[in-house]
Amino acid sequence: MKHYRGTTPRSNKLAFIVAFAVALLASLAAAGPASADGGGHRTWQVQVGSESRDQEIQGMAFLPSEIFVNKRDTIEWHANSAEIHTVTFLASGQSLQPFNPFSKDELLKRGGDSYDGHSYYNSGLLANVDVPGFPDARSYSLSFPRKGDFTYYCLVHGMVMKGTVHVRDRSTDYPYSQADYDKASRAQERSILRDGQQLDASLAQQASNHKVIAGGDDGVAMVMRFVRPTVTVHVGEEVVFANTGMGAPHTVTFGTEPADIFAPSGDPTQFTGGDLNSGIMWPEDEFTVTFKAKGTFEYICALHDYMGMVGKVRVVD
Repeated sequence: MKHYRGTTPRSNKLAFIVAFAVALLASLAAAGPASADGGGHRTWQVQVGSESRDQEIQGMAFLPSEIFVNKRDTIEWHANSAEIHTVTFLASGQSLQPFNPFSKDELLKRGGDSYDGHSYYNSGLLANVDVPGFPDARSYSLSFPRKGDFTYYCLVHGMVMKGTVHVRDRSTDYPYSQADYDKASRAQERSILRDGQQLDASLAQQASNHKVIAGGDDGVAMVMRFVRPTVTVHVGEEVVFANTGMGAPHTVTFGTEPADIFAPSGDPTQFTGGDLNSGIMWPEDEFTVTFKAKGTFEYICALHDYMGMVGKVRVVD
């Protein structure tokens, strides 16, 4: 999985949405901080990802992305989308690398239930549905016995999806309550959904009978659909499937889904039906299929068909 690098207008959009949530939290905290629990500890809730009701729009954020807790408190992260995510604290000196879907260290839980502040801890894949072909869980929790500021990431979506846990002394008053975080998160979730809807409309303007947009993302939201999924062409004509996103991979798969969806198979220059697979299409990749026979040919994204990312090509004389 490629990650976002540098600063772009799209990453500025993400920064604006996060800043909006932070400003809302500040206004909520103006009424006064929440008192610490004496010698006890609290459990806090964070949502992982977000989505529209039909799963077309998927958000790339931890909600909230920044949380203040005290030593011995616990955070529970809950899967909030069908798209897979992770909660991952990198080891000291470890750099964030492209997601490796074959690595058990990335797919499965690693580390204990109490964060030591410097080792590799990973939730494994989290999703709110069963994801075909991948092990996944619904939630993940860690307690924080050490003071410090700790950054974590989603391995699947890289730098654009990160969060921070601020751990203070046990007697410190909390700047925000769980209700404050929940309210700000709901507002941020609505902003992400609006961004995804705008992105969907923008992608639709790029699509035609000869160009299908294979998903899209902008560092804030993902469109998990083929944009213009049903097209009509004539025998001998081409259809270009274009991944115009920044980070999410997809496939274009006709016929039976192969055992290895990551590898191309079939001949896209002479397609008359049957099995054909693009292999993994990274951002900016295109897959061109020339249709040499009449018929209606259905296809899927083998990574996201369970969310409704499917389509068909009608070929006429």
